Amino acid sequence: MYEVSASVRAGYDTLFEALLDVLRADGFGEAVELEHTPALPDFWQRPDMLLSQTCGYPYLTRLRGHVALLATPAYAFPGCEGSDYASAIVVRAGGAIGTLAGARGCVAAVNDIDSNSGMNALRHAVAPLARDGRFFGAVRWSGSHRASLALVQDGEADLAAIDCVTLGYLRREEPSSLDGLAVVCHSAPSPALPFVTGAAVPHAVRECLRSALLAPSPKLAGVMAALSIRAFAPCGDQDYVRIEALAAEARAYGYPQLA
Repeated sequence: MYEVSASVRAGYDTLFEALLDVLRADGFGEAVELEHTPALPDFWQRPDMLLSQTCGYPYLTRLRGHVALLATPAYAFPGCEGSDYASAIVVRAGGAIGTLAGARGCVAAVNDIDSNSGMNALRHAVAPLARDGRFFGAVRWSGSHRASLALVQDGEADLAAIDCVTLGYLRREEPSSLDGLAVVCHSAPSPALPFVTGAAVPHAVRECLRSALLAPSPKLAGVMAALSIRAFAPCGDQDYVRIEALAAEARAYGYPQLA
């Protein structure tokens, strides 16, 4: 979910390999393949999916019953608090938009309709400001947070809600990708992107993975630190329903769709 650079991608590969070592030490982990470019969201619904990270919004809307929650990372980036994260509302630096209310009638760039950080959190943020079910002049679906940022930089959109973990990795790895941008505010917090496993993965394997994440070995802890992951938390459905609450609050304002 956070392949913002080759080094970050390699870091998550190393994390996966460290977890495989734990499984193998317990007699599991045979015949495992690493899929770098899975077709999402279909991949998440594979019953034999050993381990992946997903967004909390599709988990609630389509993946419950197909996956089991393992643990939620607590990232060490601005906008993160414990295992919660938020979206940074990003605009062009020095432009006319100084507050969220000042974005009325502007163009929003959004990565995906199933994104909690890019769509759901933004919808919740602007819902109290909407009039007759509208706030933006237009919404452009970009396909990724990186693409949304580029649209704002190029003047093809005025605003985007960006996962603060993505933003944190970009500040560290490719700071020039954020040139000319400013954060006007942050969205309401919600649980970060969980690590999940497929419904057919045996209970013993599932518990081995969960235990490894919640009580990491020194080796695994070192890999986590390189990825700016402080720890993993045992979040469950009772935590992720907070994402549904954001959508419900937007609907209560008469703003069911980002518009």
